[in-house]
Amino acid sequence: MGILNRIANRSRIGRGRAKQRIGRATGSRRLQAEGVADRVSGSVRQFGEDVKDELKDAGRGIERTFGR
Repeated sequence: MGILNRIANRSRIGRGRAKQRIGRATGSRRLQAEGVADRVSGSVRQFGEDVKDELKDAGRGIERTFGR
């Protein structure tokens, strides 16, 4: 499931960039704001996935260290 979340997050970031650029080109502040919101949302979700992966790796390391 992790890879699908990463793809979705990257897609959200890309859509946000596109909306922001189109908003800038057309002068639409609403579209620019939506783009920023999508980019931030995707980045925050991606950060969450990264933290989750790091915690899983740390847990595996602890298991190896203590033999559980």
